[in-house]
Amino acid sequence: MTATPPPRATMRDVAALAGVSIKTVSNVVTGTVAVREETRAKVESAMTQLDFVPNLSARGLRKGRSGIIAVALPDLATAFSAELLHRIVEAAHDRGLAVQIEETASVPEREKELVSRARAHLVDGLILNPIRLEDSVIKYSDRLPPLVVIGEVEQNRTDHVRIDSRMAAADATRHVLSRGARRIAVVGADDDPSVATATSRLRLEGVHDALREAGIPRDPALEVNRLPWSMSGGADAARTLLARGVAFDAIVAFTDSLALGALHTLHDHGIRVPDDVIVTGFDDVEFSKYTSPALTSVAFDRRAFAEAALGLLESRMDDRSTPPRSLTLSHHLLERASTAGRPAGYRP
Repeated sequence: MTATPPPRATMRDVAALAGVSIKTVSNVVTGTVAVREETRAKVESAMTQLDFVPNLSARGLRKGRSGIIAVALPDLATAFSAELLHRIVEAAHDRGLAVQIEETASVPEREKELVSRARAHLVDGLILNPIRLEDSVIKYSDRLPPLVVIGEVEQNRTDHVRIDSRMAAADATRHVLSRGARRIAVVGADDDPSVATATSRLRLEGVHDALREAGIPRDPALEVNRLPWSMSGGADAARTLLARGVAFDAIVAFTDSLALGALHTLHDHGIRVPDDVIVTGFDDVEFSKYTSPALTSVAFDRRAFAEAALGLLESRMDDRSTPPRSLTLSHHLLERASTAGRPAGYRP
């Protein structure tokens, strides 16, 4: 015979055991009104004794809130996505928010589904990382829910958190130029508009900015893109460069995953890094410290990035009438062994 579980404790039960009012218990649970530390301790002790679990979801729904936000990134398989999501979920939980995660990849309809869920109050707000404005729901929707865009898509319809990708790519290129490189290969961008993203466009512009400053003409034969931006894509891109028979003494890769794939191909072909070719990445994911050689990479504070996005989103959830805001976080180049010394260069 199955035992009948004891009835669930209520705020009234907690209040009676703690010797306080139901309103005081509510204030302790919600944190909306300051409560004396002695009183808070009595209430929390009563909650523990009664195994009281507040029904925060019901309270949220009464306020028109679900307590859930959605985060959509293009590719959840990358190390960068994993590290950024970790920071967003961590910061969201600190705010009492649950996170629903979605992968959009090249399927813009998934963004539309998330917007529909937000309009139906199934989620309170969205953090989206679209890869191209022309494919994103934010370009076509006239009535957007609370929404923060992260990443390189430039627009003025929603709140936005980003780093200056164009400047960061220029900084990486200036760095390899300062090491003596002059034939700089680019892994992550080319002239094909069918595979160009907001990120690839901006970072390629940054490379070109630095080359112009140095008086070095652009060479399209040194620019190659492979999707997805993964380690296998980077390895294939480096093989393409070698098959073209072009000389190069540096590779500026637009993600660390692309850079790691390129390092693998160079090693397989007996091309030494950094003696023959120097290599930079982008995003400073954890494995970049442990490659051989360790990878020079563009870095930024992902915790600060997550906090900025969530701060804007919570503000937008509270007040949709304010004009859209844009925050640009700082970046810096972490120099490691992959760009040490002056490269001799690869000659086919």
